Amino acid sequence: MNVPSNASGPLPWPQWAYVPGEAAGLDADYETLALATALVPSAFRGYVPARHPALRYGLALNDRGYFWESREVLEAVWAAAPQNGRERILLRACILIANANLRLRVQKAHSAARLFGDALGELRSLSSRKAAPVGDGFVESFPIPALTALLQAKLGRAQLTKADWIALGAIVRS
Repeated sequence: MNVPSNASGPLPWPQWAYVPGEAAGLDADYETLALATALVPSAFRGYVPARHPALRYGLALNDRGYFWESREVLEAVWAAAPQNGRERILLRACILIANANLRLRVQKAHSAARLFGDALGELRSLSSRKAAPVGDGFVESFPIPALTALLQAKLGRAQLTKADWIALGAIVRS
């Protein structure tokens, strides 16, 4: 997945991946994250565009191992997504996956499995919601069945490990 750009060029990656409780006194790189969250409007009209730079950046952060940072950016996009919209459900699933990936990093496999299960539940509720064609919306461009199958496969394992984290960009069509 390419790094999205803003008016001044590509968004930079955070200087480090923040892991609560492990950062040896380092806090999250809030300055870098603020560059992405500043791109999020106060509210999206109708749907969240699949190519919105903050959304793409949030997904790319996850794929580069910046799980906590991914969750922060995706939560900003979620907060601006239309209320009761399908994008909010898919974004909630992506946020849960980023959080589960973070739990795997700190070797909390049971917590990660619960979060993967919650994300799977969100995707199932999304599939029961009627789709309204909007063109280039996040939900319409995201291969939900592929992510659902991947979550089911992960949850079918006897024990999750650090290697079981999910890269969202590997699923998303370019």
